[in-house]
Amino acid sequence: MNIERLPILDVLLVTPAKHGDQRGFFSEVFRADSFLKNGIAAPFVQDNHVFSAQRGVLRGLHFQSPPHAQGKLVRCVRGAILDVAVDIRAGSPTFGHHVAVELSAANWRQLWIPPGFAHGYMTLEDNCEVIYKVTDYYAPESDRGIAWDDPSLGIDWRLPHSDIVLSDKDRKHARLADIDPVFRFGH
Repeated sequence: MNIERLPILDVLLVTPAKHGDQRGFFSEVFRADSFLKNGIAAPFVQDNHVFSAQRGVLRGLHFQSPPHAQGKLVRCVRGAILDVAVDIRAGSPTFGHHVAVELSAANWRQLWIPPGFAHGYMTLEDNCEVIYKVTDYYAPESDRGIAWDDPSLGIDWRLPHSDIVLSDKDRKHARLADIDPVFRFGH
């Protein structure tokens, strides 16, 4: 398993090894000891599986506020997505910055997004399936979001806004500057 640091140091790109032969392949997609060596000790408590039927479905930018903040380990097992993590930790040297990584069934990469980040992704192909592990249970009272199209974030979603498919909920999120900070860097 290859784990590399991205420009926002707490976000990690994980590429599990794939061992294949004429039967197919085998891959360890999660190893607690490998994650622990890279500073990730939080236990995963829930797995989520999402299917999106068409290209251009954007889900996000979501986060859960404390005491139910979630870390996420995201992978795309069918199709391809653009996965985005935005640093929303007040006082962070990378506050408001983001990383964007293509995750796909073909490249087999995963993205670790720790608590303190807003997360979202957009499907780059039809019929995408995304599986992700989280470090705390879904808690509707802690469910929050920021606007996917906040100009201060400068996210290139790779499609014209008119081609992006959103839920009603995701259309209504406020810009980062308009939300109260719920995460503090270093805490």
